[in-house]
Amino acid sequence: MGKNKLARWTEFGSFDNVIQPKIGDISGKDHPLKGRWNNDIFKNNNPLVLELGCGKGEYSVGLATSYPERNFIGIDIKGARMWRGAKTANELKLSNIAFLRTRIEFINSFFSNDEVDEIWITFPDPHPGGKNPDKRLTSPRFLNIYRMFVKNNGLVHLKTDNTELYAYTKTVVSSNELNIISATNDLYSQDISDKILSIKTHYEKLFLIKGLKINYLSFRLEKEKIIEDALQKRRKD
Repeated sequence: MGKNKLARWTEFGSFDNVIQPKIGDISGKDHPLKGRWNNDIFKNNNPLVLELGCGKGEYSVGLATSYPERNFIGIDIKGARMWRGAKTANELKLSNIAFLRTRIEFINSFFSNDEVDEIWITFPDPHPGGKNPDKRLTSPRFLNIYRMFVKNNGLVHLKTDNTELYAYTKTVVSSNELNIISATNDLYSQDISDKILSIKTHYEKLFLIKGLKINYLSFRLEKEKIIEDALQKRRKD
């Protein structure tokens, strides 16, 4: 590990807005903050929004800056990346944002029923090809996990430069008859008046410079509806 990376890692662990439990403390267990994020961390009852796979945390910081009446948690496993977002949040004195270092697979250990209002998934690993679709953060496997803690009809947003992931997610959502709020394979070809959608991450800016189109999909997740694989669902029907 390089000196700069090691220094960032050390500083990251010292931030008050960072939670990074050991895997042994959460595997098959509930974290003490489960059901208590607003009470213990944010000290209010404002809506709670997650960014999954937040990377450097730019989107979470952008959201927290624009919407002080909401609470935000950026979640990723790579602390050296999240250091940038956590440091910026501290520099801006943002009290409505925290960062959680964990694998998304363990997310049920941190959030209780109806605790989360909204989810953002920004430029996740698309896991291209058909070998590992269950690893995609918009797969039925993960959507069914999110159902356990997201409020009924809570919004899920996906922003990605990967057309395969966008198409896959839209197929999963459509085949399960979830309510699609917005869907476009060229987000910035239209007039973006929504300040949420106009927030751009470092990598998103690079994608746009390269001429890549940004795909965006938002839909509501029904709490009582078990999300099925699109192919398996077609076979049943």
